Amino acid sequence: MPIYEYRCRQCGAVFEALQPLGADGSELTCPKCGAPQPEKIFSAFASSGHDGGGAGARSSCGTGGFT
Repeated sequence: MPIYEYRCRQCGAVFEALQPLGADGSELTCPKCGAPQPEKIFSAFASSGHDGGGAGARSSCGTGGFT
């Protein structure tokens, strides 16, 4: 199940909810103020935490990344 990010329409609190794929959040309430139906917001893509540097950062897009 994916984690979706929501913003409360009432108080502006941002929170996450583990929900089935494609859920719209209509059954959720804000954990801070209890307001119903928060809005789903786009969250940043989470990666493995690597900063892209180091020996593994070679590109394979036509720049000779493979040796």
